[in-house]
Amino acid sequence: MQFLKTLFWVVIAVSLALLSRSNWQDVTLNLWSDIQIDVKLPVLIAFMFLLGWLPTFLIYRAKIWRMRNRLDNFERQQVATVQEVPQADEAAAV
Repeated sequence: MQFLKTLFWVVIAVSLALLSRSNWQDVTLNLWSDIQIDVKLPVLIAFMFLLGWLPTFLIYRAKIWRMRNRLDNFERQQVATVQEVPQADEAAAV
């Protein structure tokens, strides 16, 4: 299974390298009134991909972090209630 995973990433990397090599040309971006910048097309595509992917990834990680905290709190409450119940029964018996 590790071989297939590695093969998949190698195929993706080679495909991206070939795509980048065939589209390696300047693109002029008009930023403000007379400010222009020339960037390579693959760099622009990678930047735009990260600009769209990063906020979604951060929101996803924040949700996972929040759910883990809720689960930890719930587990601590369950352990506390299980420990308190036998102590109350022993005090009533004495």
